[in-house]
Amino acid sequence: MLDTERNEEFKKLIKERLKENRYIHSLNVADSAKELAHKYGCDEEKAYTAGLLHDVMKNASDFEQLSAIDKAGMSLTVCEKANKKLWHAVAGTAFLKTELNIEDEDILNAVRYHTTARKNMSALEKVIYVADFISADRDYPGVEEVRDAAGESLEKAMMIGLEFCIHEIVERKQILHPDSVDAYNEIVISDRGGLNI
Repeated sequence: MLDTERNEEFKKLIKERLKENRYIHSLNVADSAKELAHKYGCDEEKAYTAGLLHDVMKNASDFEQLSAIDKAGMSLTVCEKANKKLWHAVAGTAFLKTELNIEDEDILNAVRYHTTARKNMSALEKVIYVADFISADRDYPGVEEVRDAAGESLEKAMMIGLEFCIHEIVERKQILHPDSVDAYNEIVISDRGGLNI
């Protein structure tokens, strides 16, 4: 059975595991991801699946998240250990592997890097990162700018998202994950002219 054929099962799962607002967010991210995947030539069903499951561990306890990571033979980096907001992406990937038996590396990586991003992201990883920013439930200053940018290119939308996150993290004197810096630098270096930055 293809992972994408299990989306109804996954909807029930996240409804049970997540708070109502997070459940609605996940449905919206799945919808946005499917639209972006269609626009940018990704597998739409994989994008929908990854969107549904990207926050599957968001409302889990610290203990449950750490246990899931350990069970999957994964580990947190020094930066991740110091910032609990990053745990759910690693724990979510672990949960997909061990509890849902999802083996598709692109889906796993899309969940793993939806918070920090990283360099050399696949198109699906970028789709989930951007969909998380622009889903219908999102209402923050600048969201329309990101939505407009997503209509032009995934990289342009990612650039705005990364700038927003990096600025906020530095302003709050929180841990800045090197993967985010790498993703930012990669876009600046590769698309400087096209993005007019």
